[in-house]
Amino acid sequence: MVKVTVAGAAGGIGQPLSLLLKLNTNVTQLALFDIVNAKGVAADLSHINTPAVVTGYQPQDKQDRTALIEALKGTDVVVIPAGVPRKPGMTRADLFNINASIIRDLVAEVGRTAPNAAILIISNPVNSTVPIAAQVLKKLGVFNPKKLFGVTTLDSVRAETFLGGLTNTNPKQLKGKISVIGGHSGDTIVPLINFDQSVGILNDADYKGFVHRVQFGGDEVVKAKNGAGSATLSMAYAGYRFAEYLIDTLSGGPNNYKVPDSAYVYLPGIAGGEELSKKYLNGVDFFSVPVVLSQGEISSFVNPFEKLTVTDEEKKLIDVALKGLKGSIEQGVEFVNASKL
Repeated sequence: MVKVTVAGAAGGIGQPLSLLLKLNTNVTQLALFDIVNAKGVAADLSHINTPAVVTGYQPQDKQDRTALIEALKGTDVVVIPAGVPRKPGMTRADLFNINASIIRDLVAEVGRTAPNAAILIISNPVNSTVPIAAQVLKKLGVFNPKKLFGVTTLDSVRAETFLGGLTNTNPKQLKGKISVIGGHSGDTIVPLINFDQSVGILNDADYKGFVHRVQFGGDEVVKAKNGAGSATLSMAYAGYRFAEYLIDTLSGGPNNYKVPDSAYVYLPGIAGGEELSKKYLNGVDFFSVPVVLSQGEISSFVNPFEKLTVTDEEKKLIDVALKGLKGSIEQGVEFVNASKL
């Protein structure tokens, strides 16, 4: 019996993500919220012959909070792909001013209505939107760091796909053998590929090309779509992959991977996380690491510096990532501190 709420369900990510969630037989209730078209998407998905009962909620006007409140009541998982997508020439940082307010207001309502729900944030820039969510929940006195996740799974999906192409390996066989840590934009993304030697070894040129493509794969899609959108379908799949992992644990499923999927999380709120932050990350509190889930929350994480093989080259990438993350985190925290909830 798992209820999932999707906030931003009628968008380019929200619709295919909602479809995938409808196909999950562990989902019994699927609540779809958006400012427009949520009821239409819900009606469409409700015709699919899987157990989840689908309902749509959309506000009557900008002041109407009842639709969101009804969508959130009793929910176990909230997935948030709401916000504007990237356009050509736009960085994730450019999205901040628009999406920051959206995340602040949505998460505030989650905190008031469903404080025990797991929150999965897809809305970019994740490096800032997750700190925004954490700060909102702190202000409301309901912050549970074990249940707040920035969904960075697309970086892992891309890493598995691109490395599979370079090594002539089925990408599915690479899940659990490589990991991606750091943040979720450009050079804050750090793929780690040296944990399992069966993966294969890349030459210098292929390795540099691989890292760049994982870090800037989103730009590839934005350019290919010629201004008509960003990575929506692959992001929906990646978002679902992490949501499925969490839903499985709510339904009693095990974690079978040597290296589970990473998520961008608040380290000081997780056992051993503060030590990781201080010892290896120059005090940066939000960082994407492989997380082990149990009953819908983090039970532990994989310390990449102690349990994976981090090469000197990867350590240089991490140093670059930390510089970018620090500013993004501070921007998110300061935004909420200057806001009224």
